[in-house]
Amino acid sequence: MVTDPITATTATVPARAGSMAPAAPQSRFLEKYGSLWTVAVLALVVATFGILSPTLFSQAGWGAVSKATYEYLPLAIGETFVIITGGIDLSVGATLGFSCVVSGTVMEKMLGTATGSLPITLVGFAVSIAVGAACGLVNGLAITKLRLPPFIVTLATLYALGGATYLVSEEPIYQIPQQLVTFGQQNLLGGWFIAPVLVALACVVVFGVYLSRSQFGLRTYAIGSNRAAAERAGINVGRHLIKIYVLSGALAGLAGILVASNFAQASPLFGNNDELAAIAAVVIGGASLFGGRGNLLGTLCGTFLIAVLTVGLVLVQLTSFWQEVAVGAAIVLAVSVDQGLRKLSQR
Repeated sequence: MVTDPITATTATVPARAGSMAPAAPQSRFLEKYGSLWTVAVLALVVATFGILSPTLFSQAGWGAVSKATYEYLPLAIGETFVIITGGIDLSVGATLGFSCVVSGTVMEKMLGTATGSLPITLVGFAVSIAVGAACGLVNGLAITKLRLPPFIVTLATLYALGGATYLVSEEPIYQIPQQLVTFGQQNLLGGWFIAPVLVALACVVVFGVYLSRSQFGLRTYAIGSNRAAAERAGINVGRHLIKIYVLSGALAGLAGILVASNFAQASPLFGNNDELAAIAAVVIGGASLFGGRGNLLGTLCGTFLIAVLTVGLVLVQLTSFWQEVAVGAAIVLAVSVDQGLRKLSQR
């Protein structure tokens, strides 16, 4: 029996998986509510910085916080799927930069044709997501077919894509369609959001439902909880992991075109160290690095927590280096909580 950590529902695996003992009450409680501590921490941090600097609650303050999330959030969504399976993807930042520059190069060349701005923008989105998915496919195949550790494979991809990005373009590409820039900088809902933020939030909703309500999501949790049992249950673990890394790469490609739209350029510098922020958001959000636990509500809260720390420290006029200290402390706290939850659930 596989328990869904989001809904606390269960799905029975095929009989050949063997019978499994039902989870203890405290284990089911922790699976359902264990990551909600992140919501409380986020509320506390927002309240603290709001008291120290009420500007945080203004439209300008919210705009700064939300703009700090749209780049990291798609990466963190993909990273959540990967980490739930017990893997890691260190290449998402490099994939973002590579996809962005390749897409920017394609759009720059198309601008010299008679093609309109909107079709070029759509091509830019398609190319960036496709390139990201291809990078994820390479990761997935290397991990499953060559049986290499995800850490090693994605670390190698990080370096390879970092060099490949500069081979495509050493300088930022400014010749991108105006329609794309208009989309990326357009204020919506009374100026409280820009379009890329809404796209990122929509991805949280769509993939959150997909993770918690679909067979694909249940299989993802099953692999992270017990890979051997998942294989005995008839799950094609290798094929599923390939899909997971393709999804992670595609979301990194989406993040790349969103960043290009907001900054009105495609720069090879985009994505540098973004993988660290994405992984931090997922871990702070309550996902277990051992696999089998995590959800996108926690990832959303973890991403916003990092964003609030970033903006809040600026508003209270502290040096940005304190942001790194604060995020590091949050990661240690999150991992400590995760270890405590694991011990409690095993009693």
